[in-house]
Amino acid sequence: MSDFWEGWIAVLTLTCLGLIMFVLFATRRKHRSSLTEETTGHAYDGIEEYDNPLPSWWFNLFIATIVFAALYLILYPGLWKGAWGLVTYSKEDGFEFRSDRLEEGDYGWTARGQLKREEAKADAQYGKLFEDYAKLPIEEVAKIPKAVATGQRIFASNCAICHGSDAKGAYGYPNLTDNDWIHGGNPEQIKTTILGGKNGLMPAWGALLTPDQIKHTASYVRSLASLNVSASSEELAQGEKTFQAQCAVCHGNDGKGKAEVGAPNLTDDVWLYGSRQIQVEYTLRNGRNGVMPAWEKILGPDKVHVVSAYIYSLSHK
Repeated sequence: MSDFWEGWIAVLTLTCLGLIMFVLFATRRKHRSSLTEETTGHAYDGIEEYDNPLPSWWFNLFIATIVFAALYLILYPGLWKGAWGLVTYSKEDGFEFRSDRLEEGDYGWTARGQLKREEAKADAQYGKLFEDYAKLPIEEVAKIPKAVATGQRIFASNCAICHGSDAKGAYGYPNLTDNDWIHGGNPEQIKTTILGGKNGLMPAWGALLTPDQIKHTASYVRSLASLNVSASSEELAQGEKTFQAQCAVCHGNDGKGKAEVGAPNLTDDVWLYGSRQIQVEYTLRNGRNGVMPAWEKILGPDKVHVVSAYIYSLSHK
């Protein structure tokens, strides 16, 4: 969370606490100080309310909870202690905000400070292990059970949200346990994909092709994968003509794709966005845009090396 939002939340919290205190004391002044048998004049299903002040124990409990909330806000996040320490003064620069101190967490507890300390502790404990794994080829790391288990845990924390906990993918996210690879499945290709990410762009042809061309091309593409199609031989020939003119530059004349441009193989039974006629037509008409994020700066090359070994092991038992 940024400094602005941390401060904004703190201001809102303190404002709410102040308003609660104001309402609590303002209403208490209006109440009588002694007990009475008089009622407020309101009746709720025949039940009347005495016009008596809030019991002292109840009022004190309100005050205690507010005081606790204020102390919690001040002490736990180190808000005020940190705020004073984050501002430095010098004759040359005047008052200066020191965001680096907030990162260090030197002035009481901060989420970023704790994260930084835990990351440093983990690096000190496991950094050497990742360095040793990084010196080995991915194929060798994939044969070390401890390394594979480590890669699986990193995968579960970062990659499973898209590819699934079993790495078998989902609609729009490729299966990583088979031998069908859009960008190549050898160890270095897998590592390169994870490090730098990939942007898969299937252009939309709806504005360039007629509805019949879309339909016939979709039928032809499905026929490449030996799927049942209802199109006639003439329609398939028209679809092939359109395919060779527009699609073969990426998917190849035989439709088997090109890993260098991220164009998938259209002749097998692996379909990232579905193989039904209506689904293929939709893909042709509207295009697809898949994004694989780059993990080099997030995980670091050494951890990516171990994750690559885990992914490689899934399809190379």
